[in-house]
Amino acid sequence: MPTYRLNVTVKTRHLPEQSDASESRYVFAYTITITNAGDVPTQVISRHWVITDADAHIEEVKGLGVVGHQPLLSPGETFEYTSGTALATATGSMRGSYFAVAEDGTRFDAPIDEFALAVPRALH
Repeated sequence: MPTYRLNVTVKTRHLPEQSDASESRYVFAYTITITNAGDVPTQVISRHWVITDADAHIEEVKGLGVVGHQPLLSPGETFEYTSGTALATATGSMRGSYFAVAEDGTRFDAPIDEFALAVPRALH
């Protein structure tokens, strides 16, 4: 029986040169690595993000592809991209999922575990 799985890893960083604390604007970059950990070639079709700041303000982002691409990943292949988001607070988090379709037509969601966005030294 085929396995359908995308593994997602995330690295984040604060972008102080694009942030302005006096305007309550904190900008973060995140680098995502998507690996096809299944055994069927799979295409990433769309993304769904839930972005939450420290004041519990939630923003949802849905859209086709990732940074303008809908990568087709063979088993073991990876796709990496960097994107960003701005928060009104110095800390927050993101979580979400990718919708994918395997070469055999199987559709599935790949969860993206919650990860923190934080200005250095904002969390103790």
